[in-house]
Amino acid sequence: MCGITGLFDTRGQRLPERERLHRMNESQHHRGPDEGDLHIEPGVGFGHRRLSVIDIATGQQPIFNDDKSVALVFNGEVYNYLELMDELRGHGYVFRTKSDSEAIVRAWEHWGEDCVHHLRGMFAFMIHDRRRDCLFMARDRLGVKPLHYALTEDGWLLFGSELKSLMAHGGLRQEIDPRAVEAYFALGYVPDPWTIYRHAQKLAPGHRLLVKRGQPLGEPQRYWDVKFTLDAKIGEEEAAEELRRRLAESVKLRLKAEVPLGAFLSGGVDSSAVVAAMAQLDDQPVNTCSIGFDDPKFNETEFAQMVADRYRTNHRVEVVNSDDFGLVDLLAHLYDEPYADSSAIPTYRVCELARKHVTVALSGDGGDESFGGYRRYRMHMMEERMRGAFPLALRRGVFGPLARLYPKADWAPRVFRAKTTFQAIARNSVDAYFNTMGLVRDPLRNELFSDAFKRELQGWHASEVFHHHARRANTDDPLALIQYLDIHTYLPGDINTKVDRASMAHSLEVREPLMDHPLVEWIATLPSDLKLRGQEGKYIFKKALEPMLPHDVLYRPKMGFAVPLARWLRGPLREQTRQALQHGALAQTGWFSQSAIARLLDQHERGAMDHAQPLWVLLMFDAFLRNAGLGSATARAAA
Repeated sequence: MCGITGLFDTRGQRLPERERLHRMNESQHHRGPDEGDLHIEPGVGFGHRRLSVIDIATGQQPIFNDDKSVALVFNGEVYNYLELMDELRGHGYVFRTKSDSEAIVRAWEHWGEDCVHHLRGMFAFMIHDRRRDCLFMARDRLGVKPLHYALTEDGWLLFGSELKSLMAHGGLRQEIDPRAVEAYFALGYVPDPWTIYRHAQKLAPGHRLLVKRGQPLGEPQRYWDVKFTLDAKIGEEEAAEELRRRLAESVKLRLKAEVPLGAFLSGGVDSSAVVAAMAQLDDQPVNTCSIGFDDPKFNETEFAQMVADRYRTNHRVEVVNSDDFGLVDLLAHLYDEPYADSSAIPTYRVCELARKHVTVALSGDGGDESFGGYRRYRMHMMEERMRGAFPLALRRGVFGPLARLYPKADWAPRVFRAKTTFQAIARNSVDAYFNTMGLVRDPLRNELFSDAFKRELQGWHASEVFHHHARRANTDDPLALIQYLDIHTYLPGDINTKVDRASMAHSLEVREPLMDHPLVEWIATLPSDLKLRGQEGKYIFKKALEPMLPHDVLYRPKMGFAVPLARWLRGPLREQTRQALQHGALAQTGWFSQSAIARLLDQHERGAMDHAQPLWVLLMFDAFLRNAGLGSATARAAA
């Protein structure tokens, strides 16, 4: 696990400046505090910061082939590297190390661009091949590990694990992309392949890019996609047994390490399943950790303790003060672009706790997307049945006006928010799900954005992100469609981004058994009624886990990793928020309506409406602007 960075001359053989490369590399020191190195030759420079986990003695990077014509920098873990090495030895290759990095180098030599098809794990890597005079980059299938890149005006291709390494180069203009701002305010993150900056991109999950010197920078190619065929002919008992087998295999692959290893244990189904599988594979007690909250409405530690007691884990719990809001500015630095998932705060704290005891932690991330675990899936399917009862034109003509006339009941459970339900029924499936996922929904974004900013958007709408992916989904199953959308948007853009930045801030490697791509592919063949049955999400997963976990862990209401935003913004964060939104960097951009912001602040502070989510989105955007050093003149020029 590490941080990678570098630059490639797309026009010729200019020698990279060592000081620039050093600056780019050191900006990611937190990702790999154990070792760091640079490699420079005409036309290319690689930087690497290493967190030593596997082959500590000989796994240094950049790593080369025998004649040093191929160089690699790599972030992540290839879990099948031993099997891959055996296969490549059969083709005559000799290995000098025991590292998964060298396995990638040999795989490139043997299969070229198709090497990615042979890798099982989480990864982002860059290969320079001097003989082929090219640069090759690839990112893992589900976007666990990040990779950013940008082309400067003078022809240097920059790349790095984090956006801050590109900005450290000094040659990239900080022009903000209005589409990224629209997408951020809609979703709470900037989705792939955009970044907040117009001239920088993320390599999307499951994509690769070959760059040939002297040729224009091409478009990345997709090398993998999940296919929801839903065509497995399998009964419940057989599916449950196969699921337990596949879970154990995925977890076992992720137990290889030469450093202390443990797991997050939230008390939810997914992390509990991973811990149970770990405990059954190892005679030694599993190291587990949980974060609790002093507010019982947000505290799940009793359920985590049930699992810890059952498997006699070495369990550690820390209680976080419910007013743990002091990370606002730190989060802006960690994420490099606006990011509004407030659960980043407890995620940061649980990674901080884990790193005191282990270097590698397994997580349960990815289970909700594959198994249909989110509550919003149940609501969407209910709405889908109502949409199916009437033609779209009729729904728009009847339910659209009702949604406009009906008062908004933010205080009520969503099932009773008639305005929200009417809005959903009046839309098509993709637009309805986009609305469900919205943090700042269309009418409010329209109020918040200034006329000048709307002109910059030129009519572009963030829902196009969902429509773009929906066109590739190749399924008419309503649950499979929204699972596909989440796997391509929310999972990499929100969940994986959150965990990567929070864990690497503490030099902690997090591994993801439920995002093992063969497991994800197999689950996608299961019929949807094995995932969501009635009101029970993760139906077959829970059935499979009944012999392994307490009933109260499996069948209790889902809590999530929430923080008390509404109370913070009415109490201890009240003045800070008002000052930032009315007088800070955000207020100076000219992109927002100050009267709309004042109304949100006033209604929320009085308790008349709950505007916690849009206010947090605004606050984190202001924090990003300040962290990036974007004052009013810079911001206006960027837009």
